[in-house]
Amino acid sequence: MIDKLEAIKARFDDLGVSLTNPQIISDNRKFGELSREYRNLEKIVNAYKDYTRVLDDVEFYHEALNGNDEEMRELAKEELPVAEEKKQKMESSIRQMLIPKDPQDEKNAILEIRAGTGGDEASLFAGDLVRMYLKYCERKGWKTAMLSENEGTVGGYKEVQIEVIGDDVYGTMKFESGVHRVQRVPDTEASGRVHTSAATVAVMPEAEEVDFELKESEVKMETARSGGAGGQNVNKVETKVLLTHIPTGTVVICQTERTQLGNREKAMQMLRTKLYEEQVRKQEEEIARHRKSLVSTGDRSAKIRTYNFPQGRVTDHRIGLTLYNLQEVLDGHIDEFIEALQFAENAEKMARQN
Repeated sequence: MIDKLEAIKARFDDLGVSLTNPQIISDNRKFGELSREYRNLEKIVNAYKDYTRVLDDVEFYHEALNGNDEEMRELAKEELPVAEEKKQKMESSIRQMLIPKDPQDEKNAILEIRAGTGGDEASLFAGDLVRMYLKYCERKGWKTAMLSENEGTVGGYKEVQIEVIGDDVYGTMKFESGVHRVQRVPDTEASGRVHTSAATVAVMPEAEEVDFELKESEVKMETARSGGAGGQNVNKVETKVLLTHIPTGTVVICQTERTQLGNREKAMQMLRTKLYEEQVRKQEEEIARHRKSLVSTGDRSAKIRTYNFPQGRVTDHRIGLTLYNLQEVLDGHIDEFIEALQFAENAEKMARQN
């Protein structure tokens, strides 16, 4: 492990020099790539520095135990177990840091939530999930933007797409992909019976232009008048944009911006992300199988997490974790689930490495 850490520190030092090179500074793409790598390695290098200090302490106390100074021997007897425990904890932490990261983890993400089985109640639950994720993103300091939305007939959403921008968004949110099941008494249920319905969540890494080449010649654009509440131009000017990727037949619609140009730019970004996500999905089917978190058709039985209102509990079925703080979770406090899932994935990766 020490050899690997030394190599990382050498690379970190080289990057520090490179980032002062005028040629690299003038190349935005290269500078961005090296800056990201530098920031990622900085965490490991700082941990390594702390670790070497602890190693020095352990060595010092061992020497003191074998020395002639009685006072130092007594001190070493007290301090050595503490230093040894600290050393073990730091080694465990550094091993976690050294696990190869998914190259998509640093990316921004597109969050897609759809009502599954359960009719109006599923749309209402999809609305609850939208609120939960928006609150979570707000707490994380991430920026969110509604890309498209299709509201349910009695509230909530049939389908919604949200762009999330921040640090390590995809790496954090990817575990939310799957079927989320709710068990509660709907407001419309006169007899007070508990109903089960579901919504699906898909988290896709947002594609940058360098990731996927989307040729203008392969995209067909159609326009229409935007619907819904809005300014005076609604239903008078064709600002709604529908893009079709001719080779694959993939279609995206955007009507959130006030101008046709704004909607076209946003729609192109959505289309690029959707096509790129297909590419990533094909390349990473093996990883996806290990995570067991692919979104299915929205069938209630294919759930990854259950939100049970009568018992006030939330259960993640992938890791067998149950929390009895349903309202807190719905208010965006999903950290405990995400951290446990990240830990489980890292444990899997470490097992495969050994």
